[in-house]
Amino acid sequence: MRCLITGATGFAGRHLADALIAAGHHVEGLARHPKDAPFPVHAVDLAQRIGIETALRSVRPDWIFHLAAFPNVGESFKDPAAAWRGNLTATQELYAAIHRSGLRPRILHVSTCAVYGDLPPGLSTITEDAPLRPTSPYAVSKAAADLLAYQQMHNNGLDIVRVRPFNHIGPGQAADYAAANFARQIAAAERGGSTAIVGKDLNPYRDFTDVRDMVRAYIRLLEVGRKGEVYNAGSGQMYQIRDVMNRLRKLARVSTTVKEEGDPDRTGDTQKTAADTRKLRAETGWEPTIPLDQTLADILDHWRRAG
Repeated sequence: MRCLITGATGFAGRHLADALIAAGHHVEGLARHPKDAPFPVHAVDLAQRIGIETALRSVRPDWIFHLAAFPNVGESFKDPAAAWRGNLTATQELYAAIHRSGLRPRILHVSTCAVYGDLPPGLSTITEDAPLRPTSPYAVSKAAADLLAYQQMHNNGLDIVRVRPFNHIGPGQAADYAAANFARQIAAAERGGSTAIVGKDLNPYRDFTDVRDMVRAYIRLLEVGRKGEVYNAGSGQMYQIRDVMNRLRKLARVSTTVKEEGDPDRTGDTQKTAADTRKLRAETGWEPTIPLDQTLADILDHWRRAG
């Protein structure tokens, strides 16, 4: 297949490209600021429809993976307008360009578990038919884009499958995210830096999946996922952020301590979330294969090498 990835040089985009290339697919990407990559990446701002149309004519993709987004929950509280531009406006322009192009690729719209908000009392996981109750500017803008994807499928006939991934982590993730941030600090401590590992909010619970498992789910959904449907993707298990930090600390080659700080920018953020993935597993056969401790070891090794 000829594959086009928006946000191709981001964390998940790079892992997705690797998996697609390994499977024999042709891969090209879109990115606002292209970086070195082992595949062609077009410099495109998704807010500019003309640039998207030019890239579509060049690539003529069979599959499109729409990963590009404003991804940072904490930063969205500081700059909500940027979250709306990066999540909703960019998606509007992309789907308008695809519709105008006359091409009919299969599209994976990558949403987020954050659209659900907190896990309702008495439930251990969230199903795809749960109400959308986003609790951050990031989540609200992603929920709007998620619903736009459905509308574009319904009104314009675009062949869109939606996925709502829960938290995915792995080697190469930026230190803006908890597990990568803890691993970066531990690697620095091993090189002689401070042994106090700082965490801003260690109380929330998250459903963590290795990014390498997650991108396998993305590919499988374009292979067999049903047009117009939405699928949760995750492990189905909750881990407290504090537990993730302590698992990483056990892997450290030096003794460390914990310094916990509050994060006033995320006072409205989700506290507990976990995926019900029965629909995804039943319809695609996908299962996560990489245990959390292996993922954390790989993240820490990445930061040791990045030294």
